[in-house]
Amino acid sequence: MPVRPVIGGIGSPGALSEALAAAQYDADPELATAAYLALALGKPLLLEGSPGVGKTEAAKAIGSVLARRVIRLQCFEGIDAAAALYEWNYPRQMLAIRQAGEDYLNIYADEFLIARPMLEALRAPEAAMLLIDEVDRADHEFEAFLLEFLSDFQISIPETGTVRAPVAPVVVLTSNRTRDLHEALRRRCVYHWIDYPDPEREARIVMMRASAVARSTADAIVAAVGRLRAEPLAKPPGVAETVEWAEAATLLQRQGAPWPEAFRRAIGVALKDHDDMAFVAPRLDALIGGEAA
Repeated sequence: MPVRPVIGGIGSPGALSEALAAAQYDADPELATAAYLALALGKPLLLEGSPGVGKTEAAKAIGSVLARRVIRLQCFEGIDAAAALYEWNYPRQMLAIRQAGEDYLNIYADEFLIARPMLEALRAPEAAMLLIDEVDRADHEFEAFLLEFLSDFQISIPETGTVRAPVAPVVVLTSNRTRDLHEALRRRCVYHWIDYPDPEREARIVMMRASAVARSTADAIVAAVGRLRAEPLAKPPGVAETVEWAEAATLLQRQGAPWPEAFRRAIGVALKDHDDMAFVAPRLDALIGGEAA
């Protein structure tokens, strides 16, 4: 398989890791290597992991590093080609037909075409990055459709012809693994599993994303989040919730709430499910601790 020229001046996994850090994303060496190989080999990057570990943020950071516009396709149950590719603006076509009268009208002109994310990525005047987010929420039929798109980076519009990308877009897919993806789709990708970061790295992320938070506060929040993730929660806090909890607790503390109280009162930033809140309520003090900040 031919290797692409260096993309965006990034010539190694280490260089990509440094660039991601400058874009406020702390990538471990394994993620940086997988992303670099996907870019160099011209293959899609498949990021899989639990909700909240930073898959979408990783994709956005890669787009930022490459200086590419990120076009996001949010998958959902029942998504079809019309929602992902294009559709015709029928109301506008009908209005134009009435206004044209007996004059000739091309109802399949571009002005009547509504481009959805995949067509938009193909037609972008400058190379873009297509983020296919939560692909596991789509069905197997949509996966089969993706296989064809990712093979040739072109689509056929029956009324107008074939649209080809002048430069193949960078493609990143994310999956929460709510179901297994088809093996054929996996084979076309460079794969990486993103896990929750270790405490030291998660504290670094908090400090990177929330500069007003003290390091002692970040350490206390990360320790508490680790204990909460060990519980059988429906929606354990992700990395984004860790950052937001640290910011919220710091804000309450600056408004006069003593540290342990500020820590506890901000719990609604970390847990977003009523049953989870009820489950941990009897042991909340033990779970979140009372570390001084």
